[in-house]
Amino acid sequence: MTETSPLLSHVDETGEQPRMVEVSDKAVTKREAHAQARLRFPESVIATLRESGFMTKKGAVLTVAQIAGIMGVKTTSSLIPMCHPLSISGCKLEIAIEGQDAVIDCRVACVGQTGVEMEALTGATVAALTIYDMCKALSHDMVIHSVGLLGKVGGKRDFGTLLAPADGQKTAGQQ
Repeated sequence: MTETSPLLSHVDETGEQPRMVEVSDKAVTKREAHAQARLRFPESVIATLRESGFMTKKGAVLTVAQIAGIMGVKTTSSLIPMCHPLSISGCKLEIAIEGQDAVIDCRVACVGQTGVEMEALTGATVAALTIYDMCKALSHDMVIHSVGLLGKVGGKRDFGTLLAPADGQKTAGQQ
């Protein structure tokens, strides 16, 4: 028995030309996604940030990163060529400090014909990049790592587990 490779959705039938996926025949459903990114600080940097209440000359690091991440969610289709512009119905971006890591969780929801995975991944990544930018005067030895999709619901295939919905309501996969 021969295994078949999954078809790539962003290329034409020949597999040679890029295209935006046609979604007009898809059902309109509530779609949610949860992505996470981490940024590891050097020990000296995290100590300095803790002492300053995460304030630098550029401002409140975590607050600015949170806002930047939400802006990233809203502009994903401008950054990723084959993403559809979406009407986002909810976005929750949280940043926690665990040891030497800033842990960025981004949950996004919409009601539409395509999912919000790329929006959640973009939000988490933009927040991590913003933290890097705000702290690079202290060190360039920060590392953004472990960027990934933790879960999605509401499309053709649910994946992973959503820890909490973006709008505080039950997720599409919860009873």
